[in-house]
Amino acid sequence: MSAEMKTSAQIMTRVTAIGAVVDGLLGLFKIVIGLISQSHALVADGIHSLSDLGTDVLVIFAAKWSQEEPDADHPYGHDRIETLATLILGSILLAVAGGILYDSIQRFLDDAIIINLGVSAFVVTVASIVSKEAMYHFTSYYARKLNSKLLLANAWHSRTDSLSSVAVLIGLIGVSFDLVWLDALAALAVAFFVAKIALSLLWDATQELIDTALPLEQVDAIRAVALSVPGLRDVHQIRTRSMGGKTLMDLHLQVDPRVSVSEGHEIGCWVAASVRAKFDDIIDITFHIDPENDADINQEGPLSLRPLRETVVEDLTEDWSGLCEILDFRLHYLRGKIDVELVTLSDVTVAELKSATVRPWLGNVSIMRPN
Repeated sequence: MSAEMKTSAQIMTRVTAIGAVVDGLLGLFKIVIGLISQSHALVADGIHSLSDLGTDVLVIFAAKWSQEEPDADHPYGHDRIETLATLILGSILLAVAGGILYDSIQRFLDDAIIINLGVSAFVVTVASIVSKEAMYHFTSYYARKLNSKLLLANAWHSRTDSLSSVAVLIGLIGVSFDLVWLDALAALAVAFFVAKIALSLLWDATQELIDTALPLEQVDAIRAVALSVPGLRDVHQIRTRSMGGKTLMDLHLQVDPRVSVSEGHEIGCWVAASVRAKFDDIIDITFHIDPENDADINQEGPLSLRPLRETVVEDLTEDWSGLCEILDFRLHYLRGKIDVELVTLSDVTVAELKSATVRPWLGNVSIMRPN
């Protein structure tokens, strides 16, 4: 595991472990106060807070596994483990929203439901709001810093507890003023808000799993950085996808068709370095060097393939050996044809060469003298 990935995993683990401690202490506090005050609702809420430890453990394990180095079975790394864990957390949040919605409807329909109005209920409720809201801001800060949707999902999981406690507090205040329905209304609003967040997390994670491209404005920004590299003529077929908050991409880079292979490759290396320097989240770039814009050319169809050097040399040697001494061929695959530069010392013309062959793949012909 690289130093950067190790640091990221350590931060996620530390942040989540702090949240787990808060969940554990808050859960025990609620259960103890609930037993003392004989409040079954408070005991149940305490058990719910302790159950949050399960999601904290999920986040800790996912943070560790997702940062593992690529291996033979996972050449692109394990970042999708974080995406999968985000899906699970989003599903849990959606289930929480459903539970709150069910409870709020029950409160509307059943007037017999009694809300405990003891001082301890106010104390525990306020403590829950303050502690869980603080954990939300603490966790979401590092989620944005690490660009981790998993950590952000866990942050929102903390905020759902805070919002639920806000609904309880509103309900307690409502009871104080004989407005019992206010409790159900607050819980209903919280349920819809939590469901909205859960669906947003699920949607983002699903989009990542099906390799959805980056937004068009980001792709255009990447294109602009690439085109700033000297020697690059054009960029096309930019393809992007996300994995655990990181971006992988491949693109075609058009260079002068007469440059050497090594020069074209070096231009590609400069493009990759420039893009990575500008966009920290891009971790993998695969580039393909093109001598021309081949975006609309079917390179996989058999009819579009032109013969390789061995066949070209054999055919042209057969056609031209009687006209001149052939020292070398320089081939350029352009416009669906093969442009040929013949290296020779013989006194021969281009017209003579072209009249001596009828190869359908032959494009422009030129004569070069050896250095």
